[in-house]
Amino acid sequence: MEKKKKVILSVTNDLVSDQRVHKISTSLIKMGFDVSVVGRLRPWSDALDREYKTHRMRLLFSKKVWFYAEYNLRLFFYLLFNSFDIYVANDLDTLFPNYLVSKLKGKTLVYDSHEYFTEVPELISRPKIRNVWLKLEQYIFPKLKTVYTVNDSISAIYNKLYGVDVKVIRNIAPSLKNKTFDVDFAKRIKGNKKMLIMQGAGINIDRGAEELIEAMQYIENSVLYIIGSGDVFPQLKQLVEQFQLGDTVFLLDKMPYQELMEYTKIADLGLSLDKGSNPNYENALANKVFDYIQAEIPLLVSNRKVVSKLVLDHNIGAVLSGVEPKTIALKVNQIFEDSSLFPIWKKNLAKASEIYSWENEEQNLQEIYRKL
Repeated sequence: MEKKKKVILSVTNDLVSDQRVHKISTSLIKMGFDVSVVGRLRPWSDALDREYKTHRMRLLFSKKVWFYAEYNLRLFFYLLFNSFDIYVANDLDTLFPNYLVSKLKGKTLVYDSHEYFTEVPELISRPKIRNVWLKLEQYIFPKLKTVYTVNDSISAIYNKLYGVDVKVIRNIAPSLKNKTFDVDFAKRIKGNKKMLIMQGAGINIDRGAEELIEAMQYIENSVLYIIGSGDVFPQLKQLVEQFQLGDTVFLLDKMPYQELMEYTKIADLGLSLDKGSNPNYENALANKVFDYIQAEIPLLVSNRKVVSKLVLDHNIGAVLSGVEPKTIALKVNQIFEDSSLFPIWKKNLAKASEIYSWENEEQNLQEIYRKL
């Protein structure tokens, strides 16, 4: 019997809610690889039960430069003293140790870029730190042989910058087999009101959550659920108190994917409100967009070029002219008042959910890994 090739995927998170890495790992197992994933363990991290091996490191530092320094050093030694055939670096913050070890051992390196990393707002506001990451990217990226990212727009940017053929593996959700929902659950969660949902593990600055909460002052007969995690969650809680929206805005921590989708299925409108403050968000196509499509709920998105094109091309929702509270509120009220829109969007969503499924997308992933 041929020995299975061993693949190690590295991430800086705790693996619990990273759907992209989970989907890719599961697909690689189906292809016959021996898959391991390494990440971090936080005090509040949930237990894992995965069909692939996992290793989560307890770190002394949890923020800023000390976290990245410790994580990369620990990751380097973990990769060095364990045997793998293929090293998969997920995002720039895991690339350096994977690059070094793959070179030392003469093994295959794969780079999965989840976003336009050096253009995220957290780095743009800190130019010295951004420059360190950028220098690292500029040194390693031109040497890479196997790279993929989340959409055509970011792929084109990297190809122009570094002359590397960057494939595309989108953050598409798996087919949602059961699209029915628990009526009692829906009644308990939203009553007789319309329900808006914004979800994600990266609800950070400039993703429109603050403006959305403020908009709820002007949105009629509706509730809002924001589910996930991110840098602005403490601020969001303050805004709910400030505007006295405790009866209409609900902030829930990140949860297992299947549980999250139970909330998503009962929503009436799924929101993605990234601002155009940086090239990363301008070119983003977030996981939640495809979750909304699989749940077949209409989308309301900001006018970022990639996500707005998807929504308009398939006619599965509406695009905002701007991410200001009253602009959001006006559009939401208009959508809920116009009963002619939803039947059209729902019909188109049913078609889109068949096109945009992980079962289709993983064929592109398989094509990449068959050549390694």
